[in-house]
Amino acid sequence: MQFGFSKITDYSFEQAIEKITEELKKEGFGILSSIDFKDTFNKKLSVDYKKYIVLGACNPPLAHKALQADEEVGLFLPCNIAVYEKDGKTNISVFDPIFITTVIDNPQIKSVAEEVKKKLARVLETV
Repeated sequence: MQFGFSKITDYSFEQAIEKITEELKKEGFGILSSIDFKDTFNKKLSVDYKKYIVLGACNPPLAHKALQADEEVGLFLPCNIAVYEKDGKTNISVFDPIFITTVIDNPQIKSVAEEVKKKLARVLETV
């Protein structure tokens, strides 16, 4: 099952994070969290890993709308965006919020998921 959509960029890893953050802001998203797997694996496991960060993005009005429709949808929030290096390129992968509708049968959630997907697709398109 496909649960996201991706793009390979020519941006450096750092530039990609900066660009995706800027574009998310234009669509009403902020970054609530940033998980650096390279750093975490190095500190906790003494493992050298490629650059890999997961950004937790949130659009407060849409998150509020979704939580009003079903409080358990919070288990899927915020929207995760993975930025990582592979084969000398920077990859950006975005969680597809439509995936939520495969486990939550609620028309209000579907409506919010469709709106979030449109916004995230525009973000990825512009990066």
